[in-house]
Amino acid sequence: MATVTTRDGTEIFYKDWGSKDAQPIVFHHGWPLSSDDWDAQMLFFVQNGYRVVAHDRRGHGRSAQVSDGHDMDHYAADAADVMEHLDLRNAVHIGHSTGGGEVARYVARFGEPRGRVAKAVLVSAVPPLMIQTDANPEGLPRAVFDGFRHALASNRAQFFLDVPAGPFYGFNRDGAEVLPGVIQNWWRQGMMGSAKAHHEGIKAFSETDQTEDLRAITVPTLVLHGEDDQIVPIADAALKSITLLKNGTLKTYPGYPHGMLTVHADVLNADLLAFVRE
Repeated sequence: MATVTTRDGTEIFYKDWGSKDAQPIVFHHGWPLSSDDWDAQMLFFVQNGYRVVAHDRRGHGRSAQVSDGHDMDHYAADAADVMEHLDLRNAVHIGHSTGGGEVARYVARFGEPRGRVAKAVLVSAVPPLMIQTDANPEGLPRAVFDGFRHALASNRAQFFLDVPAGPFYGFNRDGAEVLPGVIQNWWRQGMMGSAKAHHEGIKAFSETDQTEDLRAITVPTLVLHGEDDQIVPIADAALKSITLLKNGTLKTYPGYPHGMLTVHADVLNADLLAFVRE
């Protein structure tokens, strides 16, 4: 297994496919998953001549189940250590959900300052801020995220079946085509990780204010969001993010769920490729 040891000694697993001379496309996964969630995109882009890279966040997948550092600052710093190790330049960084938050912080604090990033994509992403506060009254109440924590602590295995079987892929909508293999794969990825990392990650994805990260990004940034996202509501995320980005483009998808990269991979892959090639 290919791994990088980060500045604080955490072992991070990564995949690196394709020609080392090709432009790199770097994928950042969502909570509580792993780089395996990008299978459809990594295969598509490597077949189109790109170098594709994805890592498992600390405490997730095959990376070390360390006790600490389950916050957006460490996520971005870990990503930066992987990029430095592979010496990736002119890279396009694509993040889904929590991975979108990781991309925003990485690009703002590491990628652009070090001249390593060409473009960014935020898909169904959590920025700028999910939780409801006095300054963000449209956000989701803290009770929603406390419910996530309670469900995870009480019966993580069942919770990690209920999420993909219901709102994540929109399988709870009337007429939806339910895909058991997709549900099982989500559960498999989640259960590979650390319960502590997942529990603390809820705070990371819900309470991290990334307004200034978005304002700092100057590279072309594509924001993609499903209009029926039941996990990260579009009004709390994409519609706000696009107003903060200096060089952003927004595309939304009527009826698409949070996990649209998997259940609508053909559509999303084509749109991602078109943006990369611009």
